[in-house]
Amino acid sequence: MKNTSTTLTRREFVVSTLATGFALAARPVSAQTITTDTSGLKAEEVQIPVGDITIPAYQAHPQTGGPFPVALVVQEIFGVHEHIKDVCRRFAKQGYVAVAPELYARQGDVSQMTDIGQIIRTVVAKVPDAQVMSDLDATVAWVESSGTGDAARLGITGFCWGGRIVWMYAAHSPQVKAGAAWYGRLVGQASELTPSHPVDMAAQLHAPVLGLYGAADSGIPNETVEQMRAALQAAESPSEIILYPDTPHGFHADYRASYRQEAAQDGWQRLLAWFKSNGVA
Repeated sequence: MKNTSTTLTRREFVVSTLATGFALAARPVSAQTITTDTSGLKAEEVQIPVGDITIPAYQAHPQTGGPFPVALVVQEIFGVHEHIKDVCRRFAKQGYVAVAPELYARQGDVSQMTDIGQIIRTVVAKVPDAQVMSDLDATVAWVESSGTGDAARLGITGFCWGGRIVWMYAAHSPQVKAGAAWYGRLVGQASELTPSHPVDMAAQLHAPVLGLYGAADSGIPNETVEQMRAALQAAESPSEIILYPDTPHGFHADYRASYRQEAAQDGWQRLLAWFKSNGVA
């Protein structure tokens, strides 16, 4: 009799739908939370085929026109919850098709976990970089095949966990024209699942990355930001890093107490200009 336990186990752990609202660990939600409406947009959950499974994703783009420039939006540690969906709608208002695939889909649903430590231990620590790169490749292929996106104009942005992924994907994919990494970790220990980190990949970037970091980020020391700057300079990379004074981690997250409006708005405008100047928009 054929042993199907491996296949069944794999399928049981696939997250088939996106979270509704905000992840529990990210609550309480601040009164200053920005909500972008869907007027003039098509915004919906979609399924991205990856090998023999599909993973859920959120997509937003203008209702008419296209194909549009593509913005990959990479989730925070909390997965694709309401804030990431709203970022997709903000891109759509700017004329992009924005897609945020749920990159933890095989490892588990973090939206119902209340403890960040549990999220890291039980899900995030089990997500291989190789899987993430493959899922993002599949997302780009899906957007292009759907006719809504022009993959020749491809940008990527991400936050926190996703900020690190922006650097890694810019080193992985020759299709990317520009990236914008919001407070993503830059250095770390090599492991089987994460064999390298952004500082190791500075000379291998296919596209320039705009790094948006806070000088008061307790999880990303300024020394590591300077280390990354030095690596980029040594590689003669056109990438840039902006370090906002007295600014904490998560400063773009308007639904959290860490939000800093001035830095968040400045970073967003810099992102849009960066994408435009590097052939994405």
